Amino acid sequence: MRQNVNEPEEIEDINSDGEEVRRINPLLLLIFVVAVIVVIGIVMNRLKTRTFNGYKIVSENESTYDSAADYIVFSDNLLKYTTEGVSYINKNGDIVWTAGIDMNMPKAVARGDYAVVADMRGNSVCVFDREGEVSNETMPYEICDVDIARQGAFAVVLESDKTNYINLYNKLGEPVYEMQTTIDKSGYPLDITVSEDGKKLFTSYISVGAGGIQNRLAAYNFGDVGQNSNADRMVGGYMMEGETVSKLCFVDNDTVAAFGTSHIFIYSMKELPSQKAVIELDKPVRSIFYDSQMVGFVQEAQELTTGTDTDADAAGHKYKITAYRLNGNKSFEHYIDFDYENISACKGELLITGGSECLILRAKGSVKYSGILDGHIVSMVPGAGKNEYVVVYDSSTELIRLKSGANKITEEETEE
Repeated sequence: MRQNVNEPEEIEDINSDGEEVRRINPLLLLIFVVAVIVVIGIVMNRLKTRTFNGYKIVSENESTYDSAADYIVFSDNLLKYTTEGVSYINKNGDIVWTAGIDMNMPKAVARGDYAVVADMRGNSVCVFDREGEVSNETMPYEICDVDIARQGAFAVVLESDKTNYINLYNKLGEPVYEMQTTIDKSGYPLDITVSEDGKKLFTSYISVGAGGIQNRLAAYNFGDVGQNSNADRMVGGYMMEGETVSKLCFVDNDTVAAFGTSHIFIYSMKELPSQKAVIELDKPVRSIFYDSQMVGFVQEAQELTTGTDTDADAAGHKYKITAYRLNGNKSFEHYIDFDYENISACKGELLITGGSECLILRAKGSVKYSGILDGHIVSMVPGAGKNEYVVVYDSSTELIRLKSGANKITEEETEE
Protein backbone atom coordinates (compact mmCIF):
# COMPACT_ATOMS: atom_id res chain seq x y z
CA MET A 1 0.00 0.00 0.00
CA ARG A 2 1.44 3.43 -0.96
CA GLN A 3 0.45 6.68 0.64
CA ASN A 4 0.67 9.85 -1.41
CA VAL A 5 1.94 13.00 0.23
CA ASN A 6 1.83 16.55 -1.00
CA GLU A 7 5.06 17.87 0.62
CA PRO A 8 7.84 18.18 -2.00
CA GLU A 9 10.63 17.86 0.60
CA GLU A 10 10.11 14.19 1.42
CA ILE A 11 8.36 11.00 0.36
CA GLU A 12 7.05 8.37 2.78
CA ASP A 13 7.23 4.63 1.97
CA ILE A 14 5.85 1.60 3.82
CA ASN A 15 8.49 -1.04 4.51
CA SER A 16 7.89 -4.79 4.80
CA ASP A 17 6.97 -4.46 8.48
CA GLY A 18 4.34 -1.88 7.75
CA GLU A 19 6.37 1.02 9.16
CA GLU A 20 6.68 4.33 7.38
CA VAL A 21 10.17 5.08 5.94
CA ARG A 22 11.12 8.57 4.78
CA ARG A 23 13.35 9.09 1.76
CA ILE A 24 15.24 12.37 1.32
CA ASN A 25 14.53 14.33 -1.81
CA PRO A 26 17.42 13.69 -4.28
CA LEU A 27 17.83 17.42 -4.83
CA LEU A 28 18.33 18.02 -1.10
CA LEU A 29 20.83 15.16 -0.96
CA LEU A 30 22.76 16.64 -3.88
CA ILE A 31 22.85 20.06 -2.21
CA PHE A 32 24.11 18.48 1.02
CA VAL A 33 26.89 16.56 -0.77
CA VAL A 34 28.01 19.66 -2.67
CA ALA A 35 28.06 21.68 0.55
CA VAL A 36 30.22 19.05 2.27
CA ILE A 37 32.64 19.01 -0.67
CA VAL A 38 32.89 22.82 -0.61
CA VAL A 39 33.59 22.84 3.13
CA ILE A 40 36.25 20.14 2.76
CA GLY A 41 37.81 22.11 -0.10
CA ILE A 42 37.96 25.27 1.99
CA VAL A 43 39.53 23.42 4.91
CA MET A 44 42.10 21.69 2.68
CA ASN A 45 42.97 24.98 0.98
CA ARG A 46 43.51 26.66 4.35
CA LEU A 47 45.74 23.80 5.44
CA LYS A 48 47.76 24.14 2.24
CA THR A 49 48.18 27.90 2.60
CA ARG A 50 48.36 28.43 6.38
CA THR A 51 51.41 30.08 7.87
CA PHE A 52 53.24 28.35 10.71
CA ASN A 53 54.69 30.67 13.32
CA GLY A 54 56.51 28.20 15.53
CA TYR A 55 58.38 24.92 15.55
CA LYS A 56 59.44 22.15 17.87
CA ILE A 57 62.77 20.35 17.98
CA VAL A 58 62.22 16.67 17.21
CA SER A 59 65.87 15.71 17.71
CA GLU A 60 69.21 17.43 18.15
CA ASN A 61 72.84 16.38 17.80
CA GLU A 62 75.95 18.32 18.67
CA SER A 63 78.34 18.79 15.78
CA THR A 64 81.31 20.95 14.98
CA TYR A 65 80.75 23.11 11.94
CA ASP A 66 83.59 22.95 9.45
CA SER A 67 83.86 26.23 7.57
CA ALA A 68 85.45 24.36 4.67
CA ALA A 69 82.50 21.96 4.35
CA ASP A 70 79.66 22.16 1.83
CA TYR A 71 76.22 20.59 2.09
CA ILE A 72 73.75 19.39 -0.52
CA VAL A 73 70.35 17.67 -0.37
CA PHE A 74 70.85 13.91 -0.57
CA SER A 75 68.10 11.28 -0.30
CA ASP A 76 65.79 13.66 1.63
CA ASN A 77 68.63 14.48 4.01
CA LEU A 78 72.17 15.91 3.76
CA LEU A 79 75.51 15.10 2.21
CA LYS A 80 78.46 16.93 3.76
CA TYR A 81 81.73 17.04 1.83
CA THR A 82 85.20 18.53 2.22
CA THR A 83 88.54 17.99 0.51
CA GLU A 84 89.16 15.06 2.86
CA GLY A 85 85.85 13.29 3.30
CA VAL A 86 82.18 12.77 2.53
CA SER A 87 79.49 12.16 5.19
CA TYR A 88 75.83 11.22 4.99
CA ILE A 89 73.69 12.93 7.65
CA ASN A 90 70.25 11.42 8.27
CA LYS A 91 67.03 13.19 9.29
CA ASN A 92 67.95 13.07 12.98
CA GLY A 93 71.28 14.77 12.38
CA ASP A 94 73.24 11.55 12.89
CA ILE A 95 76.25 10.82 10.69
CA VAL A 96 75.38 7.47 9.09
CA TRP A 97 78.71 6.96 7.35
CA THR A 98 81.90 8.80 6.40
CA ALA A 99 84.14 8.05 3.43
CA GLY A 100 87.62 9.46 3.00
CA ILE A 101 88.58 11.27 -0.21
CA ASP A 102 91.60 13.26 -1.34
CA MET A 103 90.46 16.09 -3.60
CA ASN A 104 91.62 19.66 -4.08
CA MET A 105 88.36 21.06 -5.51
CA PRO A 106 85.49 18.65 -4.77
CA LYS A 107 82.14 19.21 -6.45
CA ALA A 108 79.13 17.16 -5.37
CA VAL A 109 75.83 16.58 -7.18
CA ALA A 110 72.99 14.42 -5.87
CA ARG A 111 69.77 13.10 -7.33
CA GLY A 112 67.51 10.68 -5.54
CA ASP A 113 69.51 8.11 -3.58
CA TYR A 114 72.78 8.67 -5.46
CA ALA A 115 75.47 11.34 -5.28
CA VAL A 116 78.68 11.90 -7.20
CA VAL A 117 81.72 13.80 -5.92
CA ALA A 118 84.39 14.77 -8.45
CA ASP A 119 87.69 16.63 -8.15
CA MET A 120 87.50 19.63 -10.47
CA ARG A 121 90.78 19.96 -12.40
CA GLY A 122 91.71 16.60 -10.93
CA ASN A 123 90.97 13.02 -11.94
CA SER A 124 88.99 11.36 -9.11
CA VAL A 125 85.25 10.58 -9.22
CA CYS A 126 83.32 8.80 -6.46
CA VAL A 127 79.69 7.64 -6.47
CA PHE A 128 77.77 7.14 -3.22
CA ASP A 129 74.38 5.83 -2.17
CA ARG A 130 72.65 5.65 1.21
CA GLU A 131 74.93 2.78 2.27
CA GLY A 132 78.23 4.44 1.36
CA GLU A 133 80.68 4.33 -1.53
CA VAL A 134 79.52 2.59 -4.71
CA SER A 135 82.51 3.24 -6.99
CA ASN A 136 85.75 5.18 -7.11
CA GLU A 137 87.27 5.90 -10.52
CA THR A 138 90.26 7.77 -11.93
CA MET A 139 89.57 9.66 -15.15
CA PRO A 140 92.24 9.80 -17.90
CA TYR A 141 92.03 13.60 -18.19
CA GLU A 142 91.18 16.60 -16.02
CA ILE A 143 87.56 16.85 -14.90
CA CYS A 144 85.76 20.07 -15.81
CA ASP A 145 82.16 19.22 -14.90
CA VAL A 146 80.00 16.39 -13.55
CA ASP A 147 76.33 15.47 -13.19
CA ILE A 148 74.41 12.38 -12.05
CA ALA A 149 71.16 10.60 -12.92
CA ARG A 150 68.62 9.27 -10.44
CA GLN A 151 69.76 5.66 -10.90
CA GLY A 152 73.45 6.52 -10.37
CA ALA A 153 74.74 6.92 -13.92
CA PHE A 154 77.01 9.96 -14.15
CA ALA A 155 78.42 12.18 -16.88
CA VAL A 156 81.76 13.98 -16.78
CA VAL A 157 83.42 16.56 -18.99
CA LEU A 158 87.11 15.83 -19.47
CA GLU A 159 89.66 18.20 -20.97
CA SER A 160 92.94 17.48 -22.72
CA ASP A 161 95.12 19.93 -24.66
CA LYS A 162 92.93 20.31 -27.75
CA THR A 163 90.14 17.84 -27.16
CA ASN A 164 87.20 17.60 -24.80
CA TYR A 165 85.38 14.42 -23.83
CA ILE A 166 81.85 14.10 -22.51
CA ASN A 167 81.65 10.58 -21.11
CA LEU A 168 78.73 8.74 -19.54
CA TYR A 169 79.33 5.95 -16.99
CA ASN A 170 77.03 3.69 -14.99
CA LYS A 171 77.10 3.84 -11.19
CA LEU A 172 79.90 1.27 -11.06
CA GLY A 173 82.13 3.49 -13.19
CA GLU A 174 81.79 1.37 -16.33
CA PRO A 175 81.74 3.36 -19.63
CA VAL A 176 78.37 3.72 -21.34
CA TYR A 177 79.17 6.26 -24.03
CA GLU A 178 82.02 8.60 -25.00
CA MET A 179 81.77 11.78 -27.07
CA GLN A 180 84.90 13.49 -28.32
CA THR A 181 84.77 17.14 -29.32
CA THR A 182 87.34 19.74 -30.25
CA ILE A 183 87.40 23.34 -29.11
CA ASP A 184 87.79 24.46 -32.73
CA LYS A 185 84.71 22.53 -33.86
CA SER A 186 82.28 22.53 -30.94
CA GLY A 187 83.69 25.02 -28.48
CA TYR A 188 84.32 24.71 -24.76
CA PRO A 189 81.58 23.00 -22.69
CA LEU A 190 80.31 25.47 -20.08
CA ASP A 191 77.84 23.14 -18.39
CA ILE A 192 76.14 19.77 -18.76
CA THR A 193 73.03 18.16 -17.33
CA VAL A 194 71.89 14.53 -17.54
CA SER A 195 68.27 13.37 -17.30
CA GLU A 196 66.93 11.39 -14.36
CA ASP A 197 67.02 8.12 -16.33
CA GLY A 198 70.53 8.81 -17.65
CA LYS A 199 69.46 8.55 -21.29
CA LYS A 200 69.51 12.25 -22.28
CA LEU A 201 72.13 14.98 -22.06
CA PHE A 202 72.10 18.75 -22.58
CA THR A 203 75.33 20.71 -23.07
CA SER A 204 76.17 24.40 -23.37
CA TYR A 205 79.19 25.14 -25.59
CA ILE A 206 80.94 28.48 -25.93
CA SER A 207 83.36 29.39 -28.72
CA VAL A 208 85.10 32.43 -30.14
CA GLY A 209 84.79 32.97 -33.88
CA ALA A 210 85.02 35.73 -36.44
CA GLY A 211 81.71 37.14 -35.22
CA GLY A 212 82.78 37.13 -31.58
CA ILE A 213 81.63 34.88 -28.75
CA GLN A 214 79.09 32.26 -29.72
CA ASN A 215 77.02 30.05 -27.44
CA ARG A 216 75.33 26.86 -28.59
CA LEU A 217 73.15 24.34 -26.79
CA ALA A 218 73.29 20.70 -27.88
CA ALA A 219 70.90 17.88 -26.94
CA TYR A 220 71.95 14.21 -26.98
CA ASN A 221 69.89 11.05 -26.65
CA PHE A 222 71.57 7.78 -25.61
CA GLY A 223 68.40 5.71 -26.08
CA ASP A 224 66.96 4.20 -29.23
CA VAL A 225 65.98 7.60 -30.69
CA GLY A 226 69.53 8.91 -30.43
CA GLN A 227 71.03 5.71 -31.77
CA ASN A 228 68.93 6.04 -34.91
CA SER A 229 69.72 9.75 -35.40
CA ASN A 230 73.45 9.96 -36.09
CA ALA A 231 76.81 8.74 -34.90
CA ASP A 232 77.28 11.27 -32.10
CA ARG A 233 73.70 10.86 -30.73
CA MET A 234 72.99 14.57 -31.15
CA VAL A 235 69.25 15.12 -31.66
CA GLY A 236 68.94 18.90 -31.58
CA GLY A 237 70.66 22.20 -30.94
CA TYR A 238 70.11 25.93 -30.47
CA MET A 239 72.30 28.92 -31.31
CA MET A 240 72.01 31.57 -28.61
CA GLU A 241 72.09 35.04 -30.11
CA GLY A 242 73.67 37.58 -27.77
CA GLU A 243 73.24 35.17 -24.87
CA THR A 244 75.51 33.01 -22.73
CA VAL A 245 73.93 30.04 -20.96
CA SER A 246 76.15 29.06 -18.05
CA LYS A 247 73.72 26.84 -16.09
CA LEU A 248 71.66 23.87 -17.28
CA CYS A 249 69.47 21.49 -15.31
CA PHE A 250 67.04 18.66 -16.03
CA VAL A 251 64.39 19.75 -13.51
CA ASP A 252 62.56 16.51 -14.24
CA ASN A 253 63.22 13.67 -16.65
CA ASP A 254 61.73 15.48 -19.66
CA THR A 255 62.28 19.20 -18.93
CA VAL A 256 65.46 21.29 -19.10
CA ALA A 257 65.94 24.76 -17.62
CA ALA A 258 68.70 26.84 -19.22
CA PHE A 259 69.78 29.99 -17.38
CA GLY A 260 71.27 32.67 -19.64
CA THR A 261 72.53 36.18 -19.14
CA SER A 262 69.20 37.77 -20.10
CA HIS A 263 66.69 34.90 -20.35
CA ILE A 264 65.63 31.60 -18.82
CA PHE A 265 64.81 29.03 -21.48
CA ILE A 266 62.60 26.01 -20.78
CA TYR A 267 62.94 23.02 -23.12
CA SER A 268 60.79 19.92 -23.33
CA MET A 269 62.72 16.76 -24.17
CA LYS A 270 60.79 13.54 -23.95
CA GLU A 271 62.95 12.25 -26.79
CA LEU A 272 63.78 15.27 -28.99
CA PRO A 273 64.20 18.83 -27.70
CA SER A 274 61.68 21.61 -28.29
CA GLN A 275 61.51 25.08 -26.80
CA LYS A 276 58.67 25.33 -24.29
CA ALA A 277 58.98 28.82 -22.79
CA VAL A 278 61.23 31.89 -22.62
CA ILE A 279 61.41 34.07 -19.50
CA GLU A 280 62.99 37.49 -19.83
CA LEU A 281 65.46 38.79 -17.24
CA ASP A 282 65.10 42.54 -17.64
CA LYS A 283 67.34 43.45 -14.67
CA PRO A 284 70.51 41.94 -13.13
CA VAL A 285 70.00 38.69 -11.23
CA ARG A 286 71.63 37.88 -7.88
CA SER A 287 70.57 34.21 -7.48
CA ILE A 288 68.63 31.52 -9.33
CA PHE A 289 66.61 28.53 -8.13
CA TYR A 290 64.81 25.59 -9.71
CA ASP A 291 63.09 22.28 -9.03
CA SER A 292 60.47 20.07 -10.70
CA GLN A 293 57.70 22.65 -10.10
CA MET A 294 59.27 26.06 -10.60
CA VAL A 295 62.22 28.14 -11.75
CA GLY A 296 63.05 31.64 -10.67
CA PHE A 297 65.50 34.27 -9.57
CA VAL A 298 66.30 36.91 -6.95
CA GLN A 299 67.04 40.53 -7.79
CA GLU A 300 68.23 43.41 -5.65
CA ALA A 301 65.33 45.79 -5.09
CA GLN A 302 67.51 48.83 -5.64
CA GLU A 303 68.22 47.66 -9.19
CA LEU A 304 64.48 47.55 -9.85
CA THR A 305 63.83 51.14 -8.79
CA THR A 306 66.32 52.78 -11.18
CA GLY A 307 66.25 53.31 -14.93
CA THR A 308 63.24 52.55 -17.10
CA ASP A 309 60.45 50.11 -16.25
CA THR A 310 60.88 50.64 -12.53
CA ASP A 311 59.11 48.49 -9.95
CA ALA A 312 57.41 50.85 -7.50
CA ASP A 313 56.61 47.98 -5.12
CA ALA A 314 60.32 47.23 -4.69
CA ALA A 315 60.99 50.54 -2.95
CA GLY A 316 61.88 50.03 0.69
CA HIS A 317 62.75 46.33 0.25
CA LYS A 318 66.10 44.58 -0.14
CA TYR A 319 65.31 41.77 -2.57
CA LYS A 320 62.58 40.59 -4.91
CA ILE A 321 61.91 36.91 -5.57
CA THR A 322 60.14 35.97 -8.80
CA ALA A 323 59.04 32.40 -9.54
CA TYR A 324 57.61 30.83 -12.70
CA ARG A 325 55.91 27.57 -13.47
CA LEU A 326 57.60 25.32 -16.01
CA ASN A 327 55.19 26.48 -18.73
CA GLY A 328 56.67 29.99 -18.41
CA ASN A 329 53.72 31.54 -16.58
CA LYS A 330 54.57 33.65 -13.55
CA SER A 331 53.71 31.94 -10.29
CA PHE A 332 54.43 34.62 -7.68
CA GLU A 333 56.51 37.58 -6.57
CA HIS A 334 57.71 38.11 -3.01
CA TYR A 335 59.86 40.80 -1.36
CA ILE A 336 62.26 40.09 1.49
CA ASP A 337 64.08 42.48 3.80
CA PHE A 338 66.85 40.38 5.33
CA ASP A 339 70.28 39.54 3.95
CA TYR A 340 69.84 35.97 2.76
CA GLU A 341 72.81 33.62 2.33
CA ASN A 342 71.15 30.54 0.85
CA ILE A 343 68.15 30.01 -1.40
CA SER A 344 67.03 26.70 -2.85
CA ALA A 345 63.91 25.09 -4.30
CA CYS A 346 63.05 21.58 -3.23
CA LYS A 347 59.82 19.55 -3.22
CA GLY A 348 57.78 22.50 -4.42
CA GLU A 349 59.00 24.83 -1.70
CA LEU A 350 61.48 27.70 -1.64
CA LEU A 351 63.82 27.86 1.36
CA ILE A 352 65.57 31.17 2.06
CA THR A 353 67.93 31.55 5.03
CA GLY A 354 70.33 34.21 6.26
CA GLY A 355 71.91 34.37 9.70
CA SER A 356 69.20 32.91 11.95
CA GLU A 357 66.31 34.11 9.78
CA CYS A 358 64.27 31.63 7.77
CA LEU A 359 61.55 32.03 5.14
CA ILE A 360 59.73 29.13 3.48
CA LEU A 361 57.48 29.83 0.49
CA ARG A 362 55.20 27.37 -1.26
CA ALA A 363 55.22 26.96 -5.06
CA LYS A 364 52.20 29.29 -5.42
CA GLY A 365 53.76 31.97 -3.23
CA SER A 366 52.03 31.55 0.14
CA VAL A 367 54.24 31.87 3.22
CA LYS A 368 54.63 28.55 5.02
CA TYR A 369 57.02 29.81 7.70
CA SER A 370 58.74 33.08 8.53
CA GLY A 371 60.76 33.45 11.69
CA ILE A 372 63.98 33.07 13.66
CA LEU A 373 65.64 29.71 14.31
CA ASP A 374 68.13 28.65 16.99
CA GLY A 375 71.34 30.12 15.56
CA HIS A 376 73.32 30.80 12.42
CA ILE A 377 71.83 28.55 9.73
CA VAL A 378 74.54 26.85 7.70
CA SER A 379 72.18 24.65 5.68
CA MET A 380 68.52 23.68 5.69
CA VAL A 381 66.67 21.01 3.69
CA PRO A 382 63.22 19.40 3.85
CA GLY A 383 63.11 16.26 6.00
CA ALA A 384 61.32 13.02 5.28
CA GLY A 385 58.35 13.76 7.56
CA LYS A 386 55.50 16.20 6.96
CA ASN A 387 56.52 19.79 7.76
CA GLU A 388 59.93 18.57 8.96
CA TYR A 389 63.32 20.13 8.13
CA VAL A 390 66.94 19.25 8.84
CA VAL A 391 68.80 22.38 9.97
CA VAL A 392 72.58 22.58 10.31
CA TYR A 393 73.90 25.25 12.70
CA ASP A 394 77.46 26.17 13.65
CA SER A 395 77.57 23.68 16.53
CA SER A 396 74.57 21.36 16.10
CA THR A 397 72.14 19.71 13.72
CA GLU A 398 68.42 19.72 14.46
CA LEU A 399 65.37 18.03 13.03
CA ILE A 400 62.51 20.49 13.48
CA ARG A 401 58.78 20.26 12.80
CA LEU A 402 56.72 23.36 12.06
CA LYS A 403 53.76 24.02 14.32
CA SER A 404 51.16 26.62 15.18
CA GLY A 405 52.09 28.79 18.13
CA ALA A 406 54.83 31.33 18.55
CA ASN A 407 57.07 29.45 20.98
CA LYS A 408 59.81 26.98 20.22
CA ILE A 409 59.51 23.72 22.17
CA THR A 410 61.53 20.53 22.35
CA GLU A 411 60.27 17.00 21.86
CA GLU A 412 60.84 16.32 25.59
CA GLU A 413 58.59 19.23 26.52
CA THR A 414 55.94 17.92 24.15
CA GLU A 415 56.00 14.51 25.84
CA GLU A 416 55.60 16.10 29.27
